[in-house]
Amino acid sequence: MAYSKLIVASFFILVPLFASLSLAADNSSTPVSAGTICKSTPDPSFCKSVLPHNQTAGNVYYYGRFSVRKSLSQSRNFLNLVDKYLKRRSSLSLTAVRALEDCRLLAGLNMDFLLNSFEMVNKTNNTLSNLKADDVQTSLSAILTNQQTCLDGIQSTAAAWSLKTGLSAPNDTKFYSVSLALFTKGWVPKKKMSKTWKPTRKQRGFKNGRLPLKMSSRTRAVYEGITKRKMLQTETEDDGVLVSEVVTVSQNGTGNFSTINDAIAAAPNNSASTDGYFLIYVTAGVYEEYVSIAKNKKYLMMVGDGINQTILTGNRSVVDGWTTFNSATFEYNNTGPGSNTTSRVTWPGYHVINATDAANFTVTNFLLGDDWLPQTGVPYTGGLI
Repeated sequence: MAYSKLIVASFFILVPLFASLSLAADNSSTPVSAGTICKSTPDPSFCKSVLPHNQTAGNVYYYGRFSVRKSLSQSRNFLNLVDKYLKRRSSLSLTAVRALEDCRLLAGLNMDFLLNSFEMVNKTNNTLSNLKADDVQTSLSAILTNQQTCLDGIQSTAAAWSLKTGLSAPNDTKFYSVSLALFTKGWVPKKKMSKTWKPTRKQRGFKNGRLPLKMSSRTRAVYEGITKRKMLQTETEDDGVLVSEVVTVSQNGTGNFSTINDAIAAAPNNSASTDGYFLIYVTAGVYEEYVSIAKNKKYLMMVGDGINQTILTGNRSVVDGWTTFNSATFEYNNTGPGSNTTSRVTWPGYHVINATDAANFTVTNFLLGDDWLPQTGVPYTGGLI
């Protein structure tokens, strides 16, 4: 009988011991070898070849910060290489120059994303909140997309210029992939994906198809004078979207600007959410321009006179020397001035896709909008119009 009791007692002692060992193995702060940590990355062999081996072990936070720093260095080197080639643009074709300019823009964005990501991971050795983790994951994922977009553009123009493999940077993409994997392992909450998102405060929604705005009496008078209609009154001080300034774009010279790009250029740089939105009201007309919003132009809001009233159109195509990144990729049964392809599409074999093919690119199918848009209050059409 005493022997039996001893067995039972030993069992209860061993259970907590095994549990503690299991928890220790899953603890992100526990030192592990580079080989072990690299098993959580898409390419363990490459990961092991670049992580430091000057110490016996480090934890996921140490390796994660190292990989982000290394990714930043790679991105900076790539940007310098692009600038080096652009200095010799006189010897390159127009398509090659445009592809390089795309790469310079994308590489610059990647550096910003990596700097912001490193600032975030350098602050803590703990998992981040869902919101902050999502921000960094989005940035690190965008870096991979930006790099591939750049390389695709270079590859498509390689036959037209001599630097066919000069910007090939397969290791850069691998570095970014390691950074994303290690960040996910160390800083992303383990149960983030299983939790249902709930807003922390009341969401600003549309009312009768219009978004309530909050602005000063002077700005309100300007807005109502432009739109010829009274603004919606907000129920509380926090219901409306704060607007700091309103400017107008009009082709007849009655507005503050005659082009949308000029209005964007006049917006303040690096504004904060507490400053409010810079609202650009674009009156009715067909605007033949390409709108490009620089990374330092934040919290812009553009409002038009309505569907088929304010129209933005252009005619860039790959055949004319534009990269896919800077041209329309496809369209479906457009109406109005932009639908005339006779002077725009210059290659044989183009055709209008049918409704079945087009349905793959609707809000419902392409963005899975039915799963998340309803909770935002934004009106939308899920299928074909």
